[in-house]
Amino acid sequence: MPAVPARRHVRRCAHHKHRQAAPGRRYPAIPWAVLLATVLLAATVVLPGMAQAHKVAAATATSGTTHGAPPAPESLRALRAQEKQRTGLYRAWFPDLAIARRAAVTLHGELMETDYAAGWQVFELDGAQIAMLQRFGYARIEPATDFMRRRDAFVDAIEAAAAAGRAGGLDDSSVGIQAIPGYACYETVEETYATATGLAATYPQLARWNLVGQSWQKTAGAGGYDIGVLVLSNSAVQPAAGPKPKLFIHSAMHAREYVTAPLALAFARQLLLGHGVDADMTWVLDHHEVHLMLHVNPDGRKRAEAGLSWRKNTNTAYCGATSNSRGADLNRNFSFGWNTTNGQGSSGTPCNATYRGPTSSSEPETRVVEAYVRGLWPDRRGPQPGDAAPADTSGIHIDLHSYSQLVLWPWGATAAPAPNGTALATLGRRFAWFNNYSPTQSIGLYPTDGTSDGPSYGELGVAAYTFELGTSFFQTCSVFDNTIKPNNLPALLYAAKVVRAPYLLPAGPEVTALVLAVAGPVPAGAQAALTGTATDTRFNQSNGSEAVQAVTAATAYIATPPWEPGAVALPLQPADGSFDSSTEALSGSLPTAGLPPGRHLVYVQASDASGQLGPVSAVFLDVAAPTITLTATLNLIRGTRYAANLRWSGATGVTVDFWRNGIRVKTVPNSGKLSESLPGPGTRSYKICLTGSATLCSATQQVSY
Repeated sequence: MPAVPARRHVRRCAHHKHRQAAPGRRYPAIPWAVLLATVLLAATVVLPGMAQAHKVAAATATSGTTHGAPPAPESLRALRAQEKQRTGLYRAWFPDLAIARRAAVTLHGELMETDYAAGWQVFELDGAQIAMLQRFGYARIEPATDFMRRRDAFVDAIEAAAAAGRAGGLDDSSVGIQAIPGYACYETVEETYATATGLAATYPQLARWNLVGQSWQKTAGAGGYDIGVLVLSNSAVQPAAGPKPKLFIHSAMHAREYVTAPLALAFARQLLLGHGVDADMTWVLDHHEVHLMLHVNPDGRKRAEAGLSWRKNTNTAYCGATSNSRGADLNRNFSFGWNTTNGQGSSGTPCNATYRGPTSSSEPETRVVEAYVRGLWPDRRGPQPGDAAPADTSGIHIDLHSYSQLVLWPWGATAAPAPNGTALATLGRRFAWFNNYSPTQSIGLYPTDGTSDGPSYGELGVAAYTFELGTSFFQTCSVFDNTIKPNNLPALLYAAKVVRAPYLLPAGPEVTALVLAVAGPVPAGAQAALTGTATDTRFNQSNGSEAVQAVTAATAYIATPPWEPGAVALPLQPADGSFDSSTEALSGSLPTAGLPPGRHLVYVQASDASGQLGPVSAVFLDVAAPTITLTATLNLIRGTRYAANLRWSGATGVTVDFWRNGIRVKTVPNSGKLSESLPGPGTRSYKICLTGSATLCSATQQVSY
């Protein structure tokens, strides 16, 4: 097994980011019959109405996001014809599930269809790869004629849908037209960019859309696209010290993996819509940053939207300018660990699915990702392969791929664990608890090299992961909406919660089910009863195991999070009277005296028997405006001289503001009483207000003398 390289940018090997099946789980084959039916239906029903939708998407995109025309119709027809000429597809029966999972990791670029329950996988193979599988016990390998027949029918249906669109007056080269009909849940490149710019315009305090580079076609003057990042964070909240921790997610590096960019975009929508509504999403955007590079490979994505099983970028220098096998595999082109596994972890053959490019970082898309990663975080890992990043290193990098239902972490170049391997596995098993994927280090039958976590973990020491989403490249919308999104959005939110210290916080208990007993706002000055649960059990233990410990403490903080100066800890109690279990019900009373009226965040954090704190969870505490009652009376001092005696109740805070004749006079102690002498005859009006407020006041009282 090759060693991890030792020099900066080409010294440490990054992990491999692809398929492995969860133990004992059946993954259905790619549903070609479903795809064919939806495409044929779309050819007669959807396409006539698509032109206006794509015009709207194009018009919504801002002038700052530029792109060239999609491929010409003649080019796409030729590419679809090439797709049908690919005959090196084989059904291979595996000897056992463990070998099948490892083969799915190693031959990720060649894997086309899987049925673990039936015992076979379909790969696109050459002679050397067939021999390799035979060495690992694949005794039966035969042409996948049924798969190729279904593939051809699918491609013919796509061409028929495009022809129907042309007959209806919709040109193939129109912006966005090459989205596969029947997949309304997946935004095209143009629709993704239009949505991102729209979100930035709608939520200017929370989102911004930054253009950070260009695709290969755009750099070559052949159309192409800008590459953008949607950055989410509340610009109105600035940390007391240091920058906000950053979560970086990129998607659609491999063009045919349909679900990845839509999931990232769904995460953006969820966070923005949840700010001010969901307490966890609110504090995450207030105190952290989320960076979403939605389309790393937009040129290739447009080919995949045309129904092609396109993986690489579209660089015409590799494998012929008109081949649908051309381009470089961006996830084998990163400079860290590039071509360090003696040809086992990537290919030097331009037409191969894992062609690594002629040199490290040869592709503009790769350089964009590397530059962005290096600009997000400092380098906290030493120069030697065995140097671990410090435990308090912040930041997480997630690369979204499909398919195989896996959570992967470094290394992929060697079976040896990464220097931070224990902590990487802990967080990986937390992620896998949410999405029920198989958590594993990313090593297959053979190693991989030049992968996307090289600049993040390999160079900088930032925790890096790959999510392999779902069960097929062209995942149906019903599976995406009903399984992939609800299972993976909570995992991404967990990443956003622990990004401050991903090597520490996941080892501590998680706080859930926070509830305030009062349904509405709490009267100012009253106690608010809080309940919740702290648990140390939420790990996916299907591949390896994590220690589960007793919860030993839980603490609440009102308005100020525990990492900020001035945070005041309010201990919570175990509902059963003793902290001695891995799951504990919590209770406590929150004081509201001195809190201004309005909405406050309550941050709750628990620790376990090892002393490790877990991530913060939050709940909203709404404090009602106080009702301040004021009376004003006259007291004759002597002769015609009077004093005004003021008495009030209901004000909160240590001090209040004293107003006379509509003008704030001074701030006084909130003692409930005040007297002042009155000069000569006249009339005066008074009110008492909460300190600093001109509206949270008593009714005005008047005295005449």
